[in-house]
Amino acid sequence: MSKDGAAVAPQPSAATAAGGTAVSIAAPEGPAKTDYVTVNAPLTGIFYRSPSPQTDAFIQVGSEIAKGDVIGLIEAMKLFNEVHSTVAGRVKRMIAENGQLVRAHQPLVEFE
Repeated sequence: MSKDGAAVAPQPSAATAAGGTAVSIAAPEGPAKTDYVTVNAPLTGIFYRSPSPQTDAFIQVGSEIAKGDVIGLIEAMKLFNEVHSTVAGRVKRMIAENGQLVRAHQPLVEFE
């Protein structure tokens, strides 16, 4: 209703004005879910697969890992924190890429 009491027709929104059909905007998805055992990030920061750019990665796909082995580093607030494996097994997939921002509890490595 307007101030003088006349009915006011609703204005089409930007989502419906272009094509006449409503468009829904999906929220961004969280980390991918997996059916395999994973090692998750203990904190938020930048994930690194090796101690320096000139050295080999701590682990590769197919590597046999023991519980407690270092699988990577996470840089947070200019400190490098070692990420230790919480399980033993063979690496099936590296989920986090080198230099990628990871969130706390995000899967980093998937085990068979």
